[in-house]
Amino acid sequence: MFSRRIQQRARHLVALLIRPLARLGVTPNTLTVIGLLISILTAVVIAQGYLVAGGLLVLFAGIFDMFDGAMARVLNTATTFGAFFDSTLDRYSESIILFGMLVYALQRPDLHDIFWPFAHEQLWMIAVIYIAVVGSLMVSYTKARAEGLGLECKTGLLARPERVVLLAIGLLSGTSIWALALLAIFSQVTTIERVVHVWRITSRAAQSSEAESLPVDVLTKAKDTSADNLHVPPTTTKVGTKEGS
Repeated sequence: MFSRRIQQRARHLVALLIRPLARLGVTPNTLTVIGLLISILTAVVIAQGYLVAGGLLVLFAGIFDMFDGAMARVLNTATTFGAFFDSTLDRYSESIILFGMLVYALQRPDLHDIFWPFAHEQLWMIAVIYIAVVGSLMVSYTKARAEGLGLECKTGLLARPERVVLLAIGLLSGTSIWALALLAIFSQVTTIERVVHVWRITSRAAQSSEAESLPVDVLTKAKDTSADNLHVPPTTTKVGTKEGS
């Protein structure tokens, strides 16, 4: 959803920031682990009720998540395992932060009456955060699965950068419960968008493959039919004679 220009500027800034770390010999996988530790700290801070600090940490963790990839590019040490390791820990990081928000929400009875005027408020909050976690994981899974099949799948309303910004805004503005509700809804929407996107690509590919294979048979039949149509049976000309001449 974010423009490529913004992403390129962010990557350029991150590349400048990680050069000193590269000189110190810090590896991309080390930064990946540090990113997970930052997310754990963020979850603890949020669970304790320090929402503004938690919101700032969510933003910092989101930016720091770009460091390991940038480090790999600077050092020219990008590996398949590094990409896999980073993606795996990212899922843990996101789930841990959402768990911290759940712990905070369950400790605040006043939030129940304001945001969830239902009979079983805690059950509703658990359900919303559970759906948000599942949705976030499915958004990432659909992208990873599509790329595993050789397909590009970056479409969708709520990719990881947008989810990070949404959670941060919710925490900083004191509307974290609503941010979770939006995350729960639109992560499912994004998953559906990506499923439809992959379906369209694969459908077009299947139709293209069929279109490429059909002409051979069609042409062969067409040639046979044309040959049959071009065969004109011989005709006899009757010469009439006058009777009684």
